[in-house]
Amino acid sequence: MGSSSSDAFCGGTTGRTYNRARGEYLSHRSQKRVDDVQPGRGDLLSEAQRILANYLREKSLKQSAKRDCILNVFLKTRDHLSTEELHGLVKRLDPSIGYTTVYRTLKLLAQCGLAYEVDFSDGVMRYEHSLNRRTHHHMVCTSCGDSIEFFAPELEEIEGRIGKQFRFFPSRHSFQVFGTCQTCLKKNNART
Repeated sequence: MGSSSSDAFCGGTTGRTYNRARGEYLSHRSQKRVDDVQPGRGDLLSEAQRILANYLREKSLKQSAKRDCILNVFLKTRDHLSTEELHGLVKRLDPSIGYTTVYRTLKLLAQCGLAYEVDFSDGVMRYEHSLNRRTHHHMVCTSCGDSIEFFAPELEEIEGRIGKQFRFFPSRHSFQVFGTCQTCLKKNNART
């Protein structure tokens, strides 16, 4: 996959696993994203800052420069980031921001609707920004960890139909397909 806007922070290919103890990215895990709005736009950042500020005020929590920095870096990425990965990116801009601050801020971003938690069933919770993004789904390669995002409007239709049938009002859903990507299939076929 080509470079993305987060490459300036990551120092290369996106979607790698960050090892906090070693301070480096370990394995390549590419991601193919479908964004409705390009990350890092000024008006998107302003809207996100307003949403977060309102949420923090409602919860009687303080807004801080550290939280703003984390939000800014998070919104500029195109990746499904773990707490460790985001901490690695943020630490490059402000080494005083600790892992716990990033962890708590990601939880706040999810609670106020600026981020979704994404679980690829590999034991690592990841986050992606949700502001101005359509509902999308993921295909995850169980061999290499690559993820591909896709739109499937028919799933939203099913969600609505089932909700109506059971008098249930869904707010969102999650749909993931696990399998083997074409690259891994070719590698496996080459070995046999």
